Parts: sequence; C-alpha cells; structure tokens
Amino acid sequence: MKIIKKQIRTTAHTQMLDVTAAVNDAVKNAGVKSGLAVVWVPHTTAAVTVNENADPDVKSDISREINKIVPWEDGYRHVEGNSAAHLKASLFGASETLLIEDGRLALGTWQDVYFAEFDGPRTREIWIKIFPDDPA
Repeated sequence: MKIIKKQIRTTAHTQMLDVTAAVNDAVKNAGVKSGLAVVWVPHTTAAVTVNENADPDVKSDISREINKIVPWEDGYRHVEGNSAAHLKASLFGASETLLIEDGRLALGTWQDVYFAEFDGPRTREIWIKIFPDDPA
C-alpha cells in the first residue's frame, strides 16, 4: 500500500491537533481489518503522539509544560532561531505505530492521536502507511 498523505493546518506556535479521525479514515479507505498503521511526521519541528482525549486541559497542559522544559529563547546557536522546536520534536518523536483491529485503530478508551506543532502556524502533513496482517 502507498503512503497516504494528509495535509493539516496549525494555527498556533505550539499546538496539539487531534488527527485520529484522519488516521481512521485512512484505515477505512485501505479496507484493512487487522494490521498496523504507522503515522509519520515528515517535519523536524513537529511530532506525533498518543495521549488523552477526554479532558482538553491535557493538551494545554502538555503544551505549557513542554514550553517550560524547552524554552523558545535559551541561547541556542541555530541560525533559523527555532532550535527549541527541533528539541521538542525530538523529545516527542516523528512516528507512532498503531494497532488496527476490526477495521479501525485499536486505541485505549481515553486515547487519541495528536499532531504536535512546535513552530507554527504552518501547513503541515502527516503520512500514514497501512500494513495489513495478511497482505493480499
């Protein structure tokens, strides 16, 4: 199966966007009942993560705390001035491997998939690759 590319638009410098529906759509359109979905972020100043979906304060807490842990200004030497975004993206990671069962993501009760923006606002992409258990 080919890589599925989904464009997303971020609206803030640091932002957590729920992309679960986009990934589930890719799984559904692929017609895969069981397997794996790899979500990849082809950017060096953004990431992907799985976290709680029930309380929106979790997203804002994560954004606030990562900005404390890695401040935007801290004497970095990178000429573009976005070293903090690179550091945050490395801490979170560029990919998540997710289970597919019964034709959809097998996430926990309170879990969703989030695109983590650290250098926005921007137009970004997530890439999704579906691996069926039994390739036909």
